[in-house]
Amino acid sequence: MYPGIHNYSEIGKLNKVLLHRIGPEVENLVPDNFERLLFDDIPYLKVAQKEHDAFANTLRENGVEVIYYVDETAKALADPEVKKQFLNEMLDESDLSSQSVRDAINDYLIQMPAKKMVAKIIAGVRKDEIEGIEARTLADLISSSYPFYMDPMPNLYFTRDPGACIGNGLNVHHMSTATRRRECLLLQYMFRYNRDFAQEGAQQWYDYHDPASIEGGDVLVLNSETVAIGLSQRTTALGIERFAENILHRSTFKRVIVFDIPKSRAFMHLDTVFTMIDYDKFTIHPEIEGPLQLFEITLGADGAIHFESVTDELSRLLARVLKVPAVELIRCGGDDMMAAQREQWNDGSNTLCIAPGTVVTYERNYVTNDLLDKKGIRVLTIPSSELSRGRGGPRCMSCPVNRDDL
Repeated sequence: MYPGIHNYSEIGKLNKVLLHRIGPEVENLVPDNFERLLFDDIPYLKVAQKEHDAFANTLRENGVEVIYYVDETAKALADPEVKKQFLNEMLDESDLSSQSVRDAINDYLIQMPAKKMVAKIIAGVRKDEIEGIEARTLADLISSSYPFYMDPMPNLYFTRDPGACIGNGLNVHHMSTATRRRECLLLQYMFRYNRDFAQEGAQQWYDYHDPASIEGGDVLVLNSETVAIGLSQRTTALGIERFAENILHRSTFKRVIVFDIPKSRAFMHLDTVFTMIDYDKFTIHPEIEGPLQLFEITLGADGAIHFESVTDELSRLLARVLKVPAVELIRCGGDDMMAAQREQWNDGSNTLCIAPGTVVTYERNYVTNDLLDKKGIRVLTIPSSELSRGRGGPRCMSCPVNRDDL
């Protein structure tokens, strides 16, 4: 068992990772709630679980300790008072229409063992599970046709987004969409009350209650001095500023590099178009190679935050901050734009590096995988016919907790 949070790179040997095994929450997806719950399709659960287990086993076979959201949250709720507080906060975030509904759900959930309660909250609480609640308000009547009291959390298997372990600390993010914010509350309690997950003295760089949105797919720890972050569809300039101010004042990190990427679902987060795979190599989607607006945030001599627009080309900037002679940007899909667009949609650039020059990818992205292999990268592929329906790859599905230093 690797103690606590320690993560000073994207590529150091991965020792410990936080996953969520995809579960019954995806079977609560229907076309009527796709938009609300941010899905385009419904994964076939039986196959998706086999694929997710193959992912976890690939990590274990390469020396990674795998921990899971349900288990780690349940550990944090061992104290009955903490469990009660957690459920109260979760109900606050669940857009419940009346006090009678809230009381009934509280009574239904609080009597469950912590692990079962957490799993049920993730799966969602349907109205037909709780009997005897009568509509007492106009809001109750208006919402009576919607099947859930508490929505499921089908996006949670993308554990990258609710938070990010950076250095010896953690971001607990404010997600940009209401449907995903409750996921972060699970992580907040892990951080506060589970010492197996977060050691005494671990720092918190961003808080669940901070007002501006920021998501983990936009956060890349390039080395012990530099964090890259995407200004994206789901991460705001204000969120980046707040994060940068905290981490630059309270850690060894010296700079935050901001990538202004297109604000669209296809380019949802920075890691859907750009990931680090070796000391001097990155995957990149060709459509963001240039011109790309970059900014550097540092501390001035007076301790104030300093913002600067970067005029260097991306490869030169990366070589400078990584202190290597040159950086190679490997195109997702190679030079074939049709392959690049197809494989980017299926997260060809969303690689999870588990050691320098060793990555986990989806087997379906064969053009990019073959190119990586020819560049000397060891590629470990996993099946993804169902997992990929959620629009996220191996990096999206993992929250690294502990890595070796480079």
